[in-house]
Parts: sequence; structure tokens; C-alpha cells
Amino acid sequence: MWVIRRDYSPADLLPLLQAAEMDGCVAVQVNQTEDENKELLALAGQYDFIRGIVGWIDLQSPEVGFRLEWYQEAFPKLKGFRHILQGERDRALMLKPAFKRGIGSLGRYGYTFDILIFPDQLGYTREFVASFPDQPFIIDHIAKPYIKDRYITEEWKDAIRAVAAYPNVWCKISGMVTEADWKNWKPEHFKPYLDTVVEAFGPRRIVFGSDWPVCLVAAGYSQVVSLVEDYFAGFSVEERAAFFGGNAVKFYGL
Repeated sequence: MWVIRRDYSPADLLPLLQAAEMDGCVAVQVNQTEDENKELLALAGQYDFIRGIVGWIDLQSPEVGFRLEWYQEAFPKLKGFRHILQGERDRALMLKPAFKRGIGSLGRYGYTFDILIFPDQLGYTREFVASFPDQPFIIDHIAKPYIKDRYITEEWKDAIRAVAAYPNVWCKISGMVTEADWKNWKPEHFKPYLDTVVEAFGPRRIVFGSDWPVCLVAAGYSQVVSLVEDYFAGFSVEERAAFFGGNAVKFYGL
């Protein structure tokens, strides 16, 4: 992990976006603290190409409604929230009443929710999203299947399809190279996973994500872009435009 043990700034990202002909990006939280929201929102105010922020909030707090109202009034670039469910000891935390009460508050203020999980939590996720049919959800990193093993299971496929059956759930095609063999991955290793996700969600509910700078442990920004560009080369111009930007604009309200 040494390659990402340094600070990265918007100035590092901008030339990569420009080289890939990207108009902008969404910055997503990594720390479970509202202090990071302030940092990201300050950067978004300074750099116009940061079109939106996905932050963090204590969804189990009794004060969550007041915090959401404050954010909505003060920070239009804050588009949604995420909790790092993949790291929770309680694998079913998303189903706890206090957590669900917090999720129920998001919709009242127009916020999205990024679902960051490992495959063992997909079953809980199906029950979770079913409870909130009007809440926009997006699965981050295609739920992190174990690509390094190069063995796609029917269980993962079935679980992805089950979650995708809910029309308010989208999927972010991102984070794949870090779940693969960092030094020895090949584009063909990802095809079965991409096939499954694209078939399940369709071209209008999938969003490109770079996972930069975390992706640098396994691939550069341009490699991540090229990987999916090659896969989607046979899709229509409209479908490619939607995947690389239009769907994100729609989902996050950019």
C-alpha cells in the first residue's frame, strides 16, 4: 500500500481527468467523520471540476434530521452519504432500526446513499433496499467480489441480480483492479463480472468510478478508464455517454 501513503490533491487529479476527457468528478468519503465533509466541501468550492460530494453522517444519531437539514441549506454540492458497511463487525448493521431510521431521513432532503459492502452482505442489502423503495441507492465497487481468485460464483451472480431487481438501486463499476491480483491482472479477468453487472442493472443504472487514488495500488487512472472503455466499445454512443457521465449526473443530481 506504500504507493498511496501520501496526500493526493485535486491538482493531482485534474490532468488525469483532462487526459481522459472527463468533465468532472464526484469525491467520496473515506473517513467516518463529519470533519472530512468540511474538507471535501472546501475543495469542491475551490475546484469547479468537483461536481459533487458523497460525505458521511452518523445515521444512527437522533440529531441526524437536523444535520441533514443544515447540510441541504448550506452545501448544494453535497449530494449523498456513505457508511463503510464493509468494515463493520455487525455484518447486518444496515438492518438495525436506528440505522434504518437514518436512511429514512435521507429521502426527505433529496440525498443518495452509497452502499459499500463485501459479497457476504449482499443478502442483507436486498432486505435493506426493499425497505426504502423511493431511496436512491448505488452499490459501490460492484460489491467487491473476490476477483483475485478468478472464480465467479453463482451465489454472487444471484445475489447481484436479486439486488438489481429493485429499480431504485444502481451500481458503480469501480474498484475492480484492487480486488484482483494487483501485479498480474488482465482485462479478461474482469469480463465475467462486468457481464453480470451490466446484464443485471442495464446500461441506465451503471456508473463509472475510478476509485482514484486507491486504484494506484494496482493500476493507474488511465488503465482503469481503458479497461472499461474497451469493454463498452461495442455499446451505442448514447450508452457509453450515459455510463461515463450521464448516469452519474442523473443519480447524484449534478
